[in-house]
Amino acid sequence: MEKQKTLQTKLKIKGKGLHSGKEVSLCVKPAPVNFGIQFRRTDLEERPLIAALATNVSETSRGTTIEKNGAKVATIEHLLSSLYALGIDNAEIELDAAEVPILNGSADIWIQKLEQCGAIEQDAEAKVYAIKNPVRYINEEKDIDLLALPYDGFKVGAVIDFRSDVIGWQQAKLNKLEDFKTEIAPCRTFVFLHEIEVLLQNNYIKGGDLDNALIFVEQQISQEQKEHLAMLFNKNAEDIKVEKGVLNNVAKHFDNEPARHKLLDFIGDVSLVGHRLKGEFIIKRPGHSSNVAFTKNILKSIMEEANKAPIYDPSKEPVFDITAIKRLLPHRYPFLLIDKIIEVGEDYVVGLKNVTGNEDFFNGHFPKEPVMPGVLIVEALGQTGGLLALQNIEDPENYNTYFMKFEEVKFRQKVVPGDTLLLKLVLIEPIRRGIVKMTGTAYVGNKVVVEATLMAQVAKNK
Repeated sequence: MEKQKTLQTKLKIKGKGLHSGKEVSLCVKPAPVNFGIQFRRTDLEERPLIAALATNVSETSRGTTIEKNGAKVATIEHLLSSLYALGIDNAEIELDAAEVPILNGSADIWIQKLEQCGAIEQDAEAKVYAIKNPVRYINEEKDIDLLALPYDGFKVGAVIDFRSDVIGWQQAKLNKLEDFKTEIAPCRTFVFLHEIEVLLQNNYIKGGDLDNALIFVEQQISQEQKEHLAMLFNKNAEDIKVEKGVLNNVAKHFDNEPARHKLLDFIGDVSLVGHRLKGEFIIKRPGHSSNVAFTKNILKSIMEEANKAPIYDPSKEPVFDITAIKRLLPHRYPFLLIDKIIEVGEDYVVGLKNVTGNEDFFNGHFPKEPVMPGVLIVEALGQTGGLLALQNIEDPENYNTYFMKFEEVKFRQKVVPGDTLLLKLVLIEPIRRGIVKMTGTAYVGNKVVVEATLMAQVAKNK
């Protein structure tokens, strides 16, 4: 079982934003289990938190921007790719501006500084999603094709093609995350010289310079252009040089550095799924917009799988039969509303109730067209959740589970005599001080009939 991880110590760093050009103070702090990666804007009055999730992405032009309630954080991909590569699940990132510092345009400074902070395992299972069926995003017009396949590990193969003499067709591979530090992290962001003026006119790359990006030149530049570039980058005109298609004689770390950087960006963007991923990713002509759309497709697969009804095999021995349930729960007829527990995991439980026409409540609840009362389905979820809450207590028969609140209750379908009700409860966060938070879903067949969020307290019997 993989455990969640956070940092041992804080990382403090300063730099300027690539697009805003503003000085930014940033601090990456340890965070509790299930916190995820969240950014906090300390310069705003309410110090809002913005979760690094694909559902919060608001812009993908020349970088990835997340936003919540009007608060934004831009150019997050290099820091996110570094956190992901190091297996950091939980971190709070404070910054006093709307953009993450660009530093040297790659991820190697982030990796070095984060490694210096160290990482610690936490007392909770990591959220891991293994690709079980192919997930794809295609944009035929732009010749973009991103594909995820089942694989017991994390592997990415990237292909780019700018149809340019200085950056033509390139490919890059990362066979395991352990190679990220040496093979991918040093690779810098890049831009074509002819794009710079347009970007500046549209309020981009105000913080760009010859030290934090590769600038590719497709044609020889005139003295007038050199003087203009010198002014833009605060250099002397005689210092503006071009060698092998790269401005200012900046040596590339790898011949395929652009492809490797695109792979770096992809990892940062796909980390917005909010899970560690197991799969092989084959990406053709990726970019921030397509990366995020692809990540949302993976999220959709995760949600569909999470909402799948549990499989019930009547021939299989239950984890708890009715006799065992009675030893653990105080409820009795007519208020004991579960017959079996068929699955128990570290953070989930699945119970079952056979709904028969002999139930007392059918005598008074729509007797001519019997329907199980929704509140009793919620009670059945609560009783099943009570068993989940008690499973790690040494003497569970001496404790009771008292529900404090039910939220976001949704009734989707009727439950009628003859139905088999499957009740699945999943912990939202680890149990602390006897407080239990769970999501509950009741199914008949493959149909969801009731959903709810539950909070309970485990207390010792008096």
